[in-house]
Amino acid sequence: MNASKRATEFVVFCIENTAARLNISGAQVFLELKRTDGIKSFLYPSYPALHTQGKDYIVDETIAYITRHNPDFISHHQS
Repeated sequence: MNASKRATEFVVFCIENTAARLNISGAQVFLELKRTDGIKSFLYPSYPALHTQGKDYIVDETIAYITRHNPDFISHHQS
């Protein structure tokens, strides 16, 4: 598998695990990250550093990114 495919799998992993933590759909997380340019400007560029971390840390970082750009999204979806 090439680096581009690995990075894309990582982005999907981030979206789906963040959605699971927030108990919402992956589509909702995807749309919020897309709206805030988080996929292109955060997840893909962060792949080299974040993919070596554990799932909880990666999800925490993804939630932190979303919170910085739209705190209301997280406050409406946290369990």
